[in-house]
Amino acid sequence: MGLGVSGAGRPPRRRRAAMARGPGKRPASLVPTPTPDQGSNPLRDQYLRRSPRISNLSPMLASRAPSRLRQALPYLLLALVLAGVMTLTRGARLQRADLVINNGTEVTTLDPATVTGVPEGRVIKSIFEGLCSKHPATLAPVPGMAQSWQISPDGLTYTFSIRRGARWSNADPVTAHDFVYSWERFLNPETAAEYAYQLWYVKGARAYTTTADEEGRPALSFDTVGIRAPDDHTLVVELEAPTPFFMDLMAFYPLFPVNRRNIESAKSEHPDSWRLEWLRPENIVTNGPFRVVERRVNDRIRLERNPDYWDADNVALSSIDVLAVEQTVTALNMYLTGGVDVLYTVPASVIPRLLPREDFTPGPYLGTYYYKVNVTRPPMNDVRVRRALALTIDRTAICQKITKSGQIPSWTWVPPNIPGYEGAAMEHAATLAENVKEAKRLLVEAGFGPDGQDFPTIEILYNTSEAHRDIAEVIASSWRNNLGIDAKLLNQEWKVYLDVQHNLGFDVCRAAWIGDYVDPNTFADMFVTGGENNNTGWGSPRYDELIAAAAVELDPARRMATLRAAEEILMEEMPILPIYTYVTQNLLNPRLGGFLPNIQDEHFPKYWYWKSDEELNAERAAHPDRGQLVDAPGPAAGLYSPAAQRAGAAR
Repeated sequence: MGLGVSGAGRPPRRRRAAMARGPGKRPASLVPTPTPDQGSNPLRDQYLRRSPRISNLSPMLASRAPSRLRQALPYLLLALVLAGVMTLTRGARLQRADLVINNGTEVTTLDPATVTGVPEGRVIKSIFEGLCSKHPATLAPVPGMAQSWQISPDGLTYTFSIRRGARWSNADPVTAHDFVYSWERFLNPETAAEYAYQLWYVKGARAYTTTADEEGRPALSFDTVGIRAPDDHTLVVELEAPTPFFMDLMAFYPLFPVNRRNIESAKSEHPDSWRLEWLRPENIVTNGPFRVVERRVNDRIRLERNPDYWDADNVALSSIDVLAVEQTVTALNMYLTGGVDVLYTVPASVIPRLLPREDFTPGPYLGTYYYKVNVTRPPMNDVRVRRALALTIDRTAICQKITKSGQIPSWTWVPPNIPGYEGAAMEHAATLAENVKEAKRLLVEAGFGPDGQDFPTIEILYNTSEAHRDIAEVIASSWRNNLGIDAKLLNQEWKVYLDVQHNLGFDVCRAAWIGDYVDPNTFADMFVTGGENNNTGWGSPRYDELIAAAAVELDPARRMATLRAAEEILMEEMPILPIYTYVTQNLLNPRLGGFLPNIQDEHFPKYWYWKSDEELNAERAAHPDRGQLVDAPGPAAGLYSPAAQRAGAAR
């Protein structure tokens, strides 16, 4: 890991509004008040003064611990909290941001063209903006850099009117040419963007990406691609065929624009390291509601409101800290003691205690947790082996004993909550015992077992997470006990895990896919032969034909049937082993406004604000069934956008 970098020559950061205790009973703190001999540390003192939300959660971390561990637990929790304090104080005199979220890991990059993960997407949606944004509740496309658009009657031509007055953080105007430049870079084979296929619905785009010369450079002119800018404020896009979800893609973060002058300057000044240099806080140029002012690797990214953003008047928060704490127990303790305001996941062991609380409300999520199988490695190249492994995963035990938030055991690839679509399930029996019996038969048929060859030891790859480890242990135990297959566990940090997965350096690999838009195609098109996000080595000509046919099918019912036929092939061939359908696990300060539930669990910081005591009390009174009230630290007067403040004053 490289050293953290920070912005240079930035104006003084605005001091956050004084924090006041919110409505609700304050529970006793697990963190002792500092004594004079501890010395003065303003940041630590501010951290410890933050209203804790601990309540009686500490027993849940010790419910199954031996008695000696229970006795030591207060000291362990204190150590964890102090570790969080050390993390926060790592940057000398860095004042607390208006809002602190934990992103769960260190992001791999902030380059929209090359990202693939949810953690990266959360940051990129804060600092860049595409042609469209999304409504925070409905996820419907709303104007972003495009103030309006027109679609031709045949659905093949989209004309976007670029917002006049929109500017980059370096004061350059945002123009249609920025999108032409950014999308050429995105499609360029030299960029090797894993999401490039999301623009292949554009005329000529697939050929441009896949036709390269001996040096890996585009062999075709970009003039062959249906993307052009007649003037600074008009972008015209021509599609190969009508694409029902194309406007949803316009709000998808890999398609966000980048500033050409920013990248070209980095190439000129740092020819050998420009890919890193243009992304440094002191260099990166953005067009979203926030900008990067500091980055400390494996600690945090500090974001501040972008005064040049076209809608800055409706942005409430002046600063956000995005933490990279991987250990969910550590993150939970930071939340409970007021050091973090939003968590996107929590330790599974505490979920039963969290469920009654108002700050934890799991909901439907358009995502599948699954295992990928490397079908290029024997014996995983035998579909009978893959089916045997899939049949002996105890999905019910995983959902009831590990995840515990209402996750749904899954036998389909596409989640069940897409309107108009019914998934195709893999063939299976009603009970685990029946499935184990069939799995044993399949292994014998494949040549393994008492009268056949020994099954080789395999490896389960997963990225750092207690929950991923626990799930892998349950699955490995089931394979060992029911099939006699030994599976070793291999934990890798996020970036290494992604590299190993992409290079097919695994036997079985933990994975997850969250829909990029509400349509089965966002799941189906992943597994076309050679797809950038396939990463299994599997391919099927018939599957590819069906995905291509669905892309040009205009009748909605026939299109859904075609996609279902493709899923049937996937569930017969089993290059993936579905495990469960996700639910959200957000734990957030009840005072936070604008963080609205939706099926993609996508949230947009430009809409976030702190509620006043008056607003929070009114909301609680209107919803008495919202659960056990918890403390809601934050400014008693709230923190609203300039536009909202003027509207409130006018009332």
